[in-house]
Amino acid sequence: MISAIYRGTIRHRRFTPVENAFRYRLFFMYLDLSEMPAVLDLHPLWSARRVNLAYFRRRDHFGDAGIPLDRALRDTVETRTGIRPSGPIRMLTHLRYFGYCFNPVTFYYLNDASDTRLETIVAEVTNTPWGQRHIYVLDDGRNIHPDRKWRRFRFSKAFHISPYMPMDIDYDWRFSVPGERLNVHLMNHKDGQQVFDATLNLSRRPLDRQNLTRMLLLYPAMTAKVVAMIYWQAFKLKIKQAPFYDHPGEKMPVN
Repeated sequence: MISAIYRGTIRHRRFTPVENAFRYRLFFMYLDLSEMPAVLDLHPLWSARRVNLAYFRRRDHFGDAGIPLDRALRDTVETRTGIRPSGPIRMLTHLRYFGYCFNPVTFYYLNDASDTRLETIVAEVTNTPWGQRHIYVLDDGRNIHPDRKWRRFRFSKAFHISPYMPMDIDYDWRFSVPGERLNVHLMNHKDGQQVFDATLNLSRRPLDRQNLTRMLLLYPAMTAKVVAMIYWQAFKLKIKQAPFYDHPGEKMPVN
């Protein structure tokens, strides 16, 4: 089985014009799309076929809900890069827990046909409170990291996420190739100065019945916690009088 559970910490640090930082523990599901929906049949409280205590719902992710997610991803990457992916696709995401789902970002890892090289990373970003989605396609041709166990991409921000972060931001995103550990480090720069970073530091656990039970006991409302933390940190930024940036107002891409 390729699918797994990744558990660890997320850390956010804001450096300017006001300082703010936090860290909390969380877990993600790492799902090989070719193993769905059977992989979640291991546990009676988890499912990718029906409503359950924890379940995967197709329309919680980008694309036409009537089109399989695997196909939607391949179509999108082909449209953006001119090359259709032919290898396996794995997603790092939150499912729907107690009927509620929110993913600030879902990462999709697309390997080559031999499943030996990570070819493309797709980042599906959802903003709050608007609930809009945007897709960043990061193909290996844009990778500037010298270590083949990592990927690094620099590009300009194209999607309004937080009212406490402006649009004129340059991104510097770094990803480890998923293995026993999985790391993501996202940096925001403005006028050459780092203003923010976010870091995922996760370790792999087997996706089995015991660990699925443990995740529900340790994190019974994972997605509700994510949203609660977003609004709590927004409140702290307001109290600290961080600059507020209105939604730019253009029609955002929803994929």
